[in-house]
Amino acid sequence: MKKILVFAAHPDDELLGCGATLLKYQKKGFKIKTFFFGDGESSRDIDKKKIFKSIINREKQAEKVSKKGKFEKPIFKRFPDNRLDTVPILDIVKFIEKQIRENKPEIIFTHFENDLNIDHQIIYKAVITASRPLSKTFVKKIYSFEIPSSTDFFLSRKSKKIFNPNFYIDVYSTIDKKINLLKIYKDEIKKWPHTRSLKSIKNLAMYRGSQIGIKYAEAFIIVRELQN
Repeated sequence: MKKILVFAAHPDDELLGCGATLLKYQKKGFKIKTFFFGDGESSRDIDKKKIFKSIINREKQAEKVSKKGKFEKPIFKRFPDNRLDTVPILDIVKFIEKQIRENKPEIIFTHFENDLNIDHQIIYKAVITASRPLSKTFVKKIYSFEIPSSTDFFLSRKSKKIFNPNFYIDVYSTIDKKINLLKIYKDEIKKWPHTRSLKSIKNLAMYRGSQIGIKYAEAFIIVRELQN
């Protein structure tokens, strides 16, 4: 059976970045598995005694998302949130290499290289390193997704550093389920007009769809696509 691996910095990135696409591929018979690296909570200004409880709660939410989406149970590394730059990148690369060898994915989805969030940047770099050409973990298809309030908040005058998608997936049949699943991550969803509000997220899918002449789409950058 064909498999897709998602390497995401934090629980909720998988839905925000490619949730509707994953749901569509799942309907086509693909197995979907997500790996989360940062705990998503420990950088926040809250009582340290409450942090562990918050981490566990967020992981339970991610597991609930996977169950309802009919994905495989996710894996959590629990590296410090927004501090992946303190983790030896070789450790991250070796872990990703191991997952590629064991799962043999046809497709990998991961972050955009120039996201504002440092954890996103590091996961992208680690994925590209782990799946480099002429290695036993080479993967033919790798796509970068966009994350509202991270990809769009990165400011640069250089066009090459801005998320400029060149690959679109029609998600008309799955966008509403993505929005409903996002409600599980209730603490991560913001109020309108924040770009991570449910309304903005659906509007983004509508905007990406309009770029390609359809109603709803999720957009990606092709990092690699090798055709036989």
